[in-house]
Amino acid sequence: MDTIHITGNGPLSGQIPIAGAKNACLTLMPATLLSDEPLTLTNVPRLSDIATMTQLLTSLGAEVSALQDGQVLAMSSHNQNNLTADYDIVRKMRASILVLGPMLARHGQATVSLPGGCAIGARPVDLHLKALEAMGAELDLRDGYVHAKAPGGLKGGVVDFPFVSVGATENALMAATLAKGTTVINRAAREPEIVDLAQCLRKMGAQIEGEGTGTITIQGVDRLHGATHPVVTDRIELGTYMLAPAICGGEVELLGGRLDLVGAFSEKLDEAGIEVTETDKGLKVRRRSDHVKAVNVTTAPFPGFPTDLQAQMMALMCTADGVSVLEEKIFENRFMHAPELMRMGAQIDVSGGTATVTGVDRLKGAQVMATDLRASVSLILAGMAADGVTTVGRVYHLDRGYEHVVRKLEGVGAKIERIKSQ
Repeated sequence: MDTIHITGNGPLSGQIPIAGAKNACLTLMPATLLSDEPLTLTNVPRLSDIATMTQLLTSLGAEVSALQDGQVLAMSSHNQNNLTADYDIVRKMRASILVLGPMLARHGQATVSLPGGCAIGARPVDLHLKALEAMGAELDLRDGYVHAKAPGGLKGGVVDFPFVSVGATENALMAATLAKGTTVINRAAREPEIVDLAQCLRKMGAQIEGEGTGTITIQGVDRLHGATHPVVTDRIELGTYMLAPAICGGEVELLGGRLDLVGAFSEKLDEAGIEVTETDKGLKVRRRSDHVKAVNVTTAPFPGFPTDLQAQMMALMCTADGVSVLEEKIFENRFMHAPELMRMGAQIDVSGGTATVTGVDRLKGAQVMATDLRASVSLILAGMAADGVTTVGRVYHLDRGYEHVVRKLEGVGAKIERIKSQ
């Protein structure tokens, strides 16, 4: 397996381009299944998860072509001839469940394997299924598959989520576009990825109101047509690279960055003594002084502090002045990076869903192991500010969510290299 070697070497300077959002793109791609006309996505990130979704859509009979070095995806489902999403592909990525709603809405039936993905808690798909049932779907779970049918087509209904779920909101939203009548989604997720999906579906002819709020209303239409849509900026990649100068010092400009995508996160950086300013090209980030202040963080659905930036924020807090408390409210078992940071000299005490971090003067380079996507990049950030060399193993996680991470960090002065396995 490949490893990444990082040598701590002080302040950073320069620009980092931010890619399109992985989570948005993985949601937009299944939307092609809703129409027999072409859907083209631009600003596509070049990641292994995108390749996995491409493989899944292709297996269902969709045509997917990567253009302009993979930054444009041209898709068409006019000849879709398979309504079964097999375990061998679906197990690789949880976002695969998002083909269920579109196929069921357009064809009246679908069979989808229960998904796999990162080991950060159970993350069941119950809410996806309940949403489809509220639209009249008949579901049967057997042999590890969801067998769904709606012989007369889906019908508008009221979807009352007991708590916010991004994936379930996305599945329900796509399915409702072709349902007969009006569907109301209560306690809908408000993430920018949801707004991006609604904007794309509206370009395809969907009638949607309320995206970005807790209630989304969809008036079903008979069919959707083709469209071209740019993928929204990746707010998690943006937040991750905003932390690079916060941890190492210096000043970095994030090209394409938008403050509205990282509001709660930016507020915490400001509280910690990190200055974030808007520029004509994006966002510029630097420390106000040599020291970072400890701050408390509680993850929450958007517009709260993102769970996908919790591990990276913990890396910053490891050398902050004082004691910080990080509460994980979204996923259980998401502090697996803490023991690896402790190998580098961090002082962290984990108790259930709470991690207490006591800042130390310096971290020390060590051999560490990535346990999931966000944990892997948190260890890289920590290594950039540590004394000596840090070696991060199992970095295949990185390829799922960060495009050209080594190249981007090298471009602002980090000493980092990826060593290919022999």
